[in-house]
Amino acid sequence: METETNAAAGATTASADAPLGLREAKKQETRQLISDHATRLFIEQGFENTTIAEIAAAARVAKKTVTNYFARKEDLALDHQDEFSATLARAVAARRPGESALAALRRAFEAAVAAQDPVAGFAGPDFSRMITDSPTLSTCLRSLHDRREQALAEALAEAVGAQPDDITVRTAAGLLGAVHRVLFQRIQDLTLAGHTNDEIAKTVAKEAARAFDLLEPALNDYAIA
Repeated sequence: METETNAAAGATTASADAPLGLREAKKQETRQLISDHATRLFIEQGFENTTIAEIAAAARVAKKTVTNYFARKEDLALDHQDEFSATLARAVAARRPGESALAALRRAFEAAVAAQDPVAGFAGPDFSRMITDSPTLSTCLRSLHDRREQALAEALAEAVGAQPDDITVRTAAGLLGAVHRVLFQRIQDLTLAGHTNDEIAKTVAKEAARAFDLLEPALNDYAIA
């Protein structure tokens, strides 16, 4: 009897979970649909010239639906903000035994370049131009770099047992964040200059090695796991 009850309870739970999964999948589809139409319109018309109403009409949803999924207009264009902000901190947290923060970040960046990861800057000419041509999105991108550096500082502080406002932590985060800003912008510049992703990856892989080498004397032994 107990087995039958447990089985029945399991069946009830499974039945309850299934609709939730479908609803979540539908939400994700709607979110992606809105984002895709927004990006297309931003590229065609410019970010500042595109309205929420136009995006809603293109996606065939209510204007309120758009704002429910995306609190700010710039969130529609830069919809991987949390992922971007967490990349450096995540690399530090995942460093291998005996590996410094610098070595872990260097390894992670090399992997991103090899994969031509959009989060690292390989977003294509249309998307890159959309960001560059928009004062609002350019400002938002700078803010994301700041957020990423702050998250990195918090990860470094945890790694060395210090406070996030410790001067050594802040300096290390600033140096490491600056290298990533420069390399991100380099990828953007090469993209807008008409180079292919393969060409950019080859160039940036060499330049990144030189950039990270500059930090070796100061940070080679910092935050070793």
